[in-house]
Amino acid sequence: MGKRDGRRRGAAGNARSRRFVRVLPALMLCAGVVFDLVTPPQVTAVPLFAAAPLIAAPFFSLAGTVRVGVVAVLLVLAIRISDGVLAKVVPVTDLLTLVTVAVLALVINSVVRRGNEQLASARVIAETAMRAVLPTPEDRIGGLLVAARYEAAQADEFVGGDLYAVADTPYGVRLVVGDVRGKGLDAVAAVAVVIGAFREAAEQEMSLEGVAQRLERALARESSRRGGLDSMEGFVTAVLAEIPVGSDTLRVVNRGHPEPLLLHADGVLEVLAPTVPALPLGMGLGAQPDRSDEWTLPAGAMFLAFTDGLTEARDAKGVFYDPAARLRGRLFPGPDELLSALTDDVRLHTGGRSTDDLALLAVGRPARGQQERRRTVKIVRRDSE
Repeated sequence: MGKRDGRRRGAAGNARSRRFVRVLPALMLCAGVVFDLVTPPQVTAVPLFAAAPLIAAPFFSLAGTVRVGVVAVLLVLAIRISDGVLAKVVPVTDLLTLVTVAVLALVINSVVRRGNEQLASARVIAETAMRAVLPTPEDRIGGLLVAARYEAAQADEFVGGDLYAVADTPYGVRLVVGDVRGKGLDAVAAVAVVIGAFREAAEQEMSLEGVAQRLERALARESSRRGGLDSMEGFVTAVLAEIPVGSDTLRVVNRGHPEPLLLHADGVLEVLAPTVPALPLGMGLGAQPDRSDEWTLPAGAMFLAFTDGLTEARDAKGVFYDPAARLRGRLFPGPDELLSALTDDVRLHTGGRSTDDLALLAVGRPARGQQERRRTVKIVRRDSE
């Protein structure tokens, strides 16, 4: 309810701002006419008339800016004719000044429109690239329930360094959630490298530690090819996890990433802290071997991984969002409902303000009741066939 009210207030505020901007040039023209009527002829209202096309230039179309400029010139011309002072030096200078300003407003309008078109084109290209390398996973992979979310810091952007991927492999379901240092197209390129290397390694490497090392080597190769770590955004924090086929074991390798959570069906919550902290990918090659930690993922439990856009979200008083404290004791039907509630809650915590992108990935083992229902549906379908 709070989120919807906040969105309504934000949308209403934006609508009011747009309406005010649309009528502001007309208000300036009216103010110029009134000012001229109540002041002596030697007092000029040209600054008010000149302001109208300048205000219109960044916000109106080219035709709209032309109309505002023409109306401003005609009004000044009509006022000077009615005053009988058009032929004098000062009124002529005022008129020439207004015409010059109107022409400059057209130039400004053209520059702003061209810049907006280029920005829109760059955003479309970046978003297309990001969606290509970061597709939404299927809601059921390897017998597990899966849900993912990507929340951009800006409402109209989908470009950043947060990443997630899930793969159904011969060794079980494997997943990665990571955060590349930086934003923009360079970050998208780094995301593509990490996800591409993960999908290949997840199919080929026998151990989760081996997958982590493949990612490390892929980043090192790409960094060397581009001439240094800075060109590849420096490093990537990541959590890799694995649920082997036919097992309730959960293996996790944490490379400098926020600690994921394990939510049990009874509301109990575990913070999956690594036994031995490790450096992010891109910083720890050869430093020490990766080591996975093991937990149990029973029926009805869910594994939740996220980027630091969640843990570094602050409220108006600067208090950080604590997902473990906010989720402990709460029950959710499945991963999708969990992520929906989590994004709503963090948005409520920050008041809709966000300074960093946020990626969330939840994987759950269906409860026994859900498994039985799926078996029943399969049997019914086979009988009907």
